Amino acid sequence: MTSWWQSGTIYQVYPRSFQDSDGDGIGDLKGIEARLDHLVALGVDAVWISPIFPSPMADFGYDVADYTGIDPRFGTIADFDDLLAAAHARGLKLLLDFVPNHSSSEHPWFQASRSARTDPKRDWYIWRDPAPGGGPPNNWQSFFGGSAWEYDKASGQYYLHLFLKEQPDLNWRNPAVQAAMLDAMRFWFDRGVDGFRIDVLWLAIKHADFPDNPSNPDWREGMQDIDRLLPTHSADQPEITGVVTAMRTLADQYDERVLIGEIYLPFDRLVTYYGPDGGGVHLPFNFELLQTPWTAQAIARLITDYEAALPPGAWPNWVLGNHDKPRIAARVGQAQARVAAVLLLTLRGTPTLYAGDEIGMTGEPIPTDRIRDPQALREPGIAFNRDEVRMPMPWNDSPNAGFTTGEPWLPLGSDWRTRNVAAQAADPASLLALHRDLLHLRRKHAALATGDIALIAVEGDVLAYERTADDERLVIALNLGTTDQHVTLPEGELLLTTLNEPVPEADRGGEITLAPDEAIILRVSR
Repeated sequence: MTSWWQSGTIYQVYPRSFQDSDGDGIGDLKGIEARLDHLVALGVDAVWISPIFPSPMADFGYDVADYTGIDPRFGTIADFDDLLAAAHARGLKLLLDFVPNHSSSEHPWFQASRSARTDPKRDWYIWRDPAPGGGPPNNWQSFFGGSAWEYDKASGQYYLHLFLKEQPDLNWRNPAVQAAMLDAMRFWFDRGVDGFRIDVLWLAIKHADFPDNPSNPDWREGMQDIDRLLPTHSADQPEITGVVTAMRTLADQYDERVLIGEIYLPFDRLVTYYGPDGGGVHLPFNFELLQTPWTAQAIARLITDYEAALPPGAWPNWVLGNHDKPRIAARVGQAQARVAAVLLLTLRGTPTLYAGDEIGMTGEPIPTDRIRDPQALREPGIAFNRDEVRMPMPWNDSPNAGFTTGEPWLPLGSDWRTRNVAAQAADPASLLALHRDLLHLRRKHAALATGDIALIAVEGDVLAYERTADDERLVIALNLGTTDQHVTLPEGELLLTTLNEPVPEADRGGEITLAPDEAIILRVSR
């Protein structure tokens, strides 16, 4: 039996930037609810919302102060219940972003933990004595630059924070921590949430003895601090399997819930998070398209390697953009963004679409005095400024792009008057229209939603593959280059082209020419 998360498409909403309902310049839950019909018209199946829990916002919600509440900036628990009901009424699933590796330093758990060495919650976080000669306990680095250890003068010990010092790491080796975090997940499952995207899952367990990490021989000046060392002992430890299994056991107590793990690891390690006998997370995020060179050969090799690495019965997934990485349209340009949409929505597996990519948002440099991203502020000129991909969603050409009646928390993109949802919804040749067409085809054709995949050998800048299910066979061909490409494909009915040409009455196939930046989908006989 196929689960909804296998055949469906997930849409990520960064709530601060999606839709503001009260004029404070920050998106909120009522704003998301007001825009659900956009998601229905687009054709996605689930919406994943980045953190909305109470937070001091040192890292904009990824520093959680209460795992079972709603931050007042986003609304109330009643607003959340309304959003959940409205989503379900439209046939949409709703996923929350769960942050288990660390809490906020203002979480009551950490306030108790740092109050005294003898406090019962002291061991809920990771405290260590200084090194024998003084200084941090080891050489581990923060993802946001500098040491991952912060000295607490009152107790004479250091606590671990793999991100900001305002984000102390929880001690997942403590059974009480595991129980409390599972209780928080249960709270939301009981409320009707359809699943979780689990933040930095591969970091949740550290080596019990805290040895130094080895140096990275490939580090060069200009790279981030975190890359100075190999995370041999601070990430991806064997005991993480127990954490993942506990989360999956909880999820399996409910019907059709899904767990998605944020895991930046090579394929051989990534696939272990499916767990023994499929008892891990349902979808360990596959981020390779975010960093693979945009060539037919590189992507074909990526598909082959990923499919070969998947354990029996494991379901693949693909991601082209998120709230931490440069947007696809910025990486490959607007013309190739159309080809990228075809790729994402026709590969075997569950696609995740980041809000704004459906209209070709690119992100752009943020004025220095408007930068909010703590990572960019700590490592200016080195770390990617994540603000660029968190700019407010442009809905129309009214003031502030219909996002807010106040001052947006981040600047709007410079092209918002023409690149917005309303303008593209009225244009059958737009990128938004292409996404709608592709998602309609995914719903209509089982071969695209859940079928098998096989690469087709072609030359040049073309990537080609077929998707099959029962008696249905579809062929997808993508020109990732800027020149005409001559290829031989099976003859069939042209279902879609990115060139916005009318679908001809005659079949297309055989010896054909793919124009620059063209992708096509053919239905051929088996």
